[in-house]
Amino acid sequence: MSFLLIQLLTGLSSAAVLFLVASGLSLIFGVTRILNFAHGSLYMLGAYISYTLVQYLGSEGIGFWGSLFLASVATALIGTVIEMLILRRIYHVPELFQLLATFAILLVFQDITLHVWGPEDLLGPQAPGLDGSIQLLGEAFPSYDLFLIATASVITLLLYLLLYRTRWGILVRAATEDREMLANLGVNQKWLFTSVFAVGSFLAGLGGALQLPRESVSLSMDMNMIIDLFVVIVIGGLGSLRGTVLAAIIVGTVRAFGILIFPQITLVLLFLIMATVLVFKPYGLFGQAEEAAPAPDHIADGATRPSPR
Repeated sequence: MSFLLIQLLTGLSSAAVLFLVASGLSLIFGVTRILNFAHGSLYMLGAYISYTLVQYLGSEGIGFWGSLFLASVATALIGTVIEMLILRRIYHVPELFQLLATFAILLVFQDITLHVWGPEDLLGPQAPGLDGSIQLLGEAFPSYDLFLIATASVITLLLYLLLYRTRWGILVRAATEDREMLANLGVNQKWLFTSVFAVGSFLAGLGGALQLPRESVSLSMDMNMIIDLFVVIVIGGLGSLRGTVLAAIIVGTVRAFGILIFPQITLVLLFLIMATVLVFKPYGLFGQAEEAAPAPDHIADGATRPSPR
């Protein structure tokens, strides 16, 4: 019984970080309708920047925790610049070009990170005050993992309050449902999209920064995370916060138990679960079908007419 509890908590701690990053991606997609490949890069940058800040501000007390927060803010600023300079110009282009653009951003950040921090894996310090373990039913469990579970729970509550108890949240949910109507009501979509991208980037950076005491910081973090992110948002439903929560828990616990039971096919299990969900729920557990976009004037009613100048 104690062994099962420890494995469950291990899966939940991994799900906590996965939820933080995936919730940002889901939030961005729900409003902008851009599936951002570079979201994994923001997660990686959060880890690298927090490592650098810890070296300067110290690994004890406020220096450590301040470094994690500042790294998240820095990642949010980087994400905001990406949105303003690049993504803002491609909101109305076909989805394939959007995917190619965000994938190109991922490759650019790969090279920048390699140039700045080098190819070696970097080991961060243990979290001050949380570097030990506690006893649960006679088994030791890392204190920091419990902290991650608690942190993700608090951020879930804060996201709920932000989306359902503030005017900004009302605008975000309205943009998710009908962006055209929101624009007709006079809302500045440009800055709404920018603010959503900043929040999503902050969550990605926070997820990466919180990984600093748990694992080495490496150049492969972005690709490893983006695979898990797509599994989570497909299972939960694109743009659904509660779907992201449930899907992150499913992925985290399946991975924790799958490593013990089926270590060689753990990744296959995740894709089998995703495929099964899509068979019965094509838009994910809590996703909704999008309305088809109206046909352009030059192909309306099935007739081909010359395009205007």
